[in-house]
Amino acid sequence: MKNGNLCPKCGSRKIVRIPDNPRRHASGNNIYTTQATLLGKIPVIRYVCCGCGYTENWVETRRDLEKLKETFS
Repeated sequence: MKNGNLCPKCGSRKIVRIPDNPRRHASGNNIYTTQATLLGKIPVIRYVCCGCGYTENWVETRRDLEKLKETFS
């Protein structure tokens, strides 16, 4: 959905991107890479189909992907 703006389940093009709220430490589906919550937060951005409700989660930046790789590999 992120790359094609098309729902893989129902074919709808009514896709919305739900961004992280950086002012809230517990908003969204975040992945934490440190014990210090505000320092190690990697946002997981949600894409939601407004046709059927299907949802995908994405880590959007290369830097965040590299941090996840360092932390969890």
